[in-house]
Amino acid sequence: MTTTHAIRIDRTGGPEVLQWQELPLGNPGPGEVRVRHGAVGVNFIDVYHRTGLYPLQFPAGLGLEAAGTVEAVGEGVTSFAPGDRVAYCNGPTGAYAQARVMPARVLVKLPDAIAFDTAAAMMLKGLTAQFLLRRTRKLQAGDVALFHAAAGGVGLIAGQWARALGVQLIGTAGSDEKCRLALQNGYAHCINYRSYDLVSRVKELTGGKGVAVVYDSVGRDTWERSLACLQPFGLMVSFGNASGPVPPVTLTDLAAKGSLYVTRPTLMTHIADRDTLEQMAAELFAVVGSGQVKPLIGQRFALRDAAQAHIALESRATTGSIVLEP
Repeated sequence: MTTTHAIRIDRTGGPEVLQWQELPLGNPGPGEVRVRHGAVGVNFIDVYHRTGLYPLQFPAGLGLEAAGTVEAVGEGVTSFAPGDRVAYCNGPTGAYAQARVMPARVLVKLPDAIAFDTAAAMMLKGLTAQFLLRRTRKLQAGDVALFHAAAGGVGLIAGQWARALGVQLIGTAGSDEKCRLALQNGYAHCINYRSYDLVSRVKELTGGKGVAVVYDSVGRDTWERSLACLQPFGLMVSFGNASGPVPPVTLTDLAAKGSLYVTRPTLMTHIADRDTLEQMAAELFAVVGSGQVKPLIGQRFALRDAAQAHIALESRATTGSIVLEP
């Protein structure tokens, strides 16, 4: 048995609870592989785990997303071999590590053309964009939708993917600089919510109709305005709570606002099935490999400085994806 270094937490709290520790690293058991990470992704769900919004059993590791090389495989593993390049984004938690042993069923093979840091920047965010645009509602050319946090990691991938599909995405962001970035990454329009009234501007851009779909990862702060942006029979897709949980939904309000639909999907539900995970990953790798989608790495931190990455993420000052380098 050898050792590795990893970020661990033994209680909920702020970024200060993240601890850099040396841990034992054993050989993989049946159905497991040992992966040496080349890059690790940071996502807002990591903050939810750290703060206790999504409870963990302590002590616990953090992180769901990484890419690297298979070092060893356990009994019964036939899909992977030492030396294979792999990526994952569906846990178990503990990706904030130099290396780890984990279930083989959550891994996918990574094409040679996609670098480890690109994979770590796009697996969770790119597969999230995939299920939002292609599965929650399969958008078609000519559709118009609203996407909050357009300059974030998921938002920038979604904007490029939507452009490739012929879909008009209206984005929101908190500064003119972020709006410019969104426009450079596929958005038809971007609204600085600090300068413009969101609902009025969306109605203006859509000729008073509103949008067919709203994709909202912000939560509490944008919930009511998001609903007001929808056209009759529109779909509200709540997929995150960056500003806090959304308020309780009153069904009669959905009726009064135009017979609206509401859903709260998660990536983990979509990729729980192995065949579906591979199909979604193949579509993501195809659009990245073709150059239609180019994930943006906005910030890089050393793995041991993961607390600084969390501070940056929660400040809403980041753009694109954050990658940790082991």
